[in-house]
Amino acid sequence: MTEDVVLAERHGPVLVLTLNRPEKLNAWNDAMESRYYTLLDEAEADPEVRVVVLTGAGRGFCSGADMEDMAIVRERAEITIPQAAVPQCRPLIFKKPLIAAVNGAAAGIGLVHALYCDIRFASAEAKFTTSFSRRGLVAEYGASWLLPRIVGHSRAADLLLSGRVVKGTEAASIGLVDFVTDTDHLLTTALDYASDLASNCSPASMSTIKAQLFFAEENSFYAAFADADIRTLEAVVKPDLVEGVTSYLEGRPPAFPGLSFRQQ
Repeated sequence: MTEDVVLAERHGPVLVLTLNRPEKLNAWNDAMESRYYTLLDEAEADPEVRVVVLTGAGRGFCSGADMEDMAIVRERAEITIPQAAVPQCRPLIFKKPLIAAVNGAAAGIGLVHALYCDIRFASAEAKFTTSFSRRGLVAEYGASWLLPRIVGHSRAADLLLSGRVVKGTEAASIGLVDFVTDTDHLLTTALDYASDLASNCSPASMSTIKAQLFFAEENSFYAAFADADIRTLEAVVKPDLVEGVTSYLEGRPPAFPGLSFRQQ
């Protein structure tokens, strides 16, 4: 069933989404994409969901595009130039924190989906590769935009040109991932981090900060500074500031309201 290709499990305010084609190391196909994006839409609209963690079932995170599907597409000559990239990068515009827990192979589009996340955890034995150049492809799905901003130009060039495999420890040393742990504690560690965000950080603040980061990528420091001034004036009249300050002064956990973003 289509629903089985991505599993959803709630841990309080944290939603864990698990790519679930373990027999193929969670290779990406149309059914997985459709289910994953539907679950992101639902999570974005649900005020009870504050953070999403993405991981993979079995030994892999996502081994890349399903090669059998790609062969079928080529045989049928169905390759067309897309008119817009927005559907493909849906996770990049997700309005709540999105955390990757990379438990194994993350290749090609699998690596890109890890890059679409805001924070990346990985096991020391996780394997990362762009793989595009080794399959006769180019830097797809915005990888040429994402990688230089995450690891720098020359390291992005290395990863994209060579398609070499980088393990979790090296990935952390070059900034490709943010936290490395052993495989047995990977999901627990990512969940602990996600639960802290969900319990102690304002959903409104986190959503706005994500928007600021994206805005700042394409604008100058002065534009980002001015944008922050406007957003600050908006924030000081909202209840989250009152709750944040009051809970701090009273020495108790904050009780911030959740957010619901309805699809237009």
